[in-house]
Amino acid sequence: MPITEMLSLNAKIYPHEVSLIERDPAANIRREITWLEFDHMANQLAHALIDRGIKPGDKVAILMMNCLEWLPVYFGILKTGALAVPLNFRFTASDIKKCLNTAGAKTLIFGPEFKERIENIIDNGCCVENYIFVEDGSMPGTENFFHVIKDAPTHCPDISITDDQDAALYFTSGTTGVPKPILLTHANLVSACITENHHHLQTREDNFLCIPPLYHTGAKMHWFGSLIVGSKAVILKGVKPQYILEAVSQEQATIVWLLVPWAQDILDAIESGEVKLEDYKLDQWRLMHIGAQPVPPSLIKRWRKYFPNQAYDTNYGLSESTGPGCVHLGLENIHKVGAIGKPGYNWQAKIVDKNGNELPPGQTGELIVKGPGVMKGYYNNEEETNRVLKDGWLYTGDMARQDTEGFIYLVDRKKDIIISGGENIFPVEVEDFLQEHEDIKDVAVIGMPDDRLGEIPVAVVEPKPGRQLEESAILEFCKTLPRYKRPRKIIFDRVPRNPTGKIEKPVLREKWCGKSISVFI
Repeated sequence: MPITEMLSLNAKIYPHEVSLIERDPAANIRREITWLEFDHMANQLAHALIDRGIKPGDKVAILMMNCLEWLPVYFGILKTGALAVPLNFRFTASDIKKCLNTAGAKTLIFGPEFKERIENIIDNGCCVENYIFVEDGSMPGTENFFHVIKDAPTHCPDISITDDQDAALYFTSGTTGVPKPILLTHANLVSACITENHHHLQTREDNFLCIPPLYHTGAKMHWFGSLIVGSKAVILKGVKPQYILEAVSQEQATIVWLLVPWAQDILDAIESGEVKLEDYKLDQWRLMHIGAQPVPPSLIKRWRKYFPNQAYDTNYGLSESTGPGCVHLGLENIHKVGAIGKPGYNWQAKIVDKNGNELPPGQTGELIVKGPGVMKGYYNNEEETNRVLKDGWLYTGDMARQDTEGFIYLVDRKKDIIISGGENIFPVEVEDFLQEHEDIKDVAVIGMPDDRLGEIPVAVVEPKPGRQLEESAILEFCKTLPRYKRPRKIIFDRVPRNPTGKIEKPVLREKWCGKSISVFI
């Protein structure tokens, strides 16, 4: 069954029940739609796209901030048999144009935040034939979304879609190089629905608070667990602790997926007295889970202090595995915080050496996974596809180890390993250690070139607001680490993260490597 049929079934079974809620606290705006309205909007867009020449196999790109229209647009594209191509909202005009041309997108549907960037693309060597602007108003060279769908039919278009049909192109986040388009099928998307629901046990009584960007597989594929049972979701615009807690309280959200920085901000706000938990109704909040990056165990220890009755889960995945779930901790395994978990529902996982041989527990190697969410491949890139897909196994590029109970611990990205004097240093291990320091808000460890050792580990430290830190104090704190793992220098700076919470280490390496430094405050 293609994923579009799940939406149609919800519209038929729960037509007048709320499906999506948008909250924009800064603008004091709240909007909602029912499952029937959701399905009708998707169908209207599908008919409008078909009228403009879109056919199965074509590409339609989405460049929108999170909003009420985002998911209906996504499903409207899928209902035509075309491929949805979500784009990172942080892409420059040049990045957007490159991705559109790489995908061969015929239509671009975009939001008001991107007007200036799109003005630089229209009639400037871009393959796009139709631009649809999602806002009340007009823009030269574009059509207005609400005008386009206004008189379109609300029934589902008569397009045959099969499970193995191509559904979407997702560009990698680009934190480790040039973004590559990942080709996913309808079967991939449906598998994400099944895996997510099996892991987090969503029912129709749940309400999922969605904060991360919908262009990424993480947020959307977690929401898929709600789609499969017809439960509602809240799309929150804004990540301030007060916004998150107000949304949980006022909308009675039961499941929240957070990124590490947002969880840290909530804890900092509680501990500083900026927010008081007694001001919010949070008893129904049953599950907090985190993914997209390694999670410091110290963070979860702090979280459990204030939310002792909540279930917790860590989720690991990649866009190449149709998002999160190929490995997950499991609600019953809170005692194993620090691990990313075991193979997810319908998934297999192994730790292998450079020759693909499985390693015994305790040894570090590359994590590879196999399951129904493994991508079809990198679009029009056979060489890269063959490099990461071997005999059905996806080579993740992440270094990991497994304990004797089968739990997997993420060590680091292959590309981020620091080799200092012949010793391998895994930055995540040092970062987790430094996160235990009560005055550190965030930290990233990178390798800096060194004439004698090849590389030395350097820690980029972001102090908590109002806290004073000295390099000497942090170096003293690190003395319990093995000598070769200790940071040789400390830089006080903001730790940059992309919209999915991953540390942008290429940005830090470009900024700091090769510079002569001692202490930066």
